[in-house]
Amino acid sequence: MCKDLGLIIQLVSGAVVGNIAGGSMKNASLGTALNSVVGAIGGGSNGQFISMLVMYGTSATGYGMDIAGIISQISGGGACGSDMLAVIGIIKGAIAKQL
Repeated sequence: MCKDLGLIIQLVSGAVVGNIAGGSMKNASLGTALNSVVGAIGGGSNGQFISMLVMYGTSATGYGMDIAGIISQISGGGACGSDMLAVIGIIKGAIAKQL
């Protein structure tokens, strides 16, 4: 599996978990579309950063990936997507209180 597929997995899992997090944290929700976008951005960018640090699930050439690597990509993208949504939601709430 190439590195681009890992990024796609992280983007999709970030978007899905961003919507789940937005549904569970009503005060941080940005709406379905923005939850997806923010989750995907968080999942893709931070997930790539974490996978570069950990280098878990890839072979020496960077093209092989087993089930542990896929699960790693999903969990990393999802966790970072929900974190990004929470941070953006808190910032949005703080700005709204100031206005």
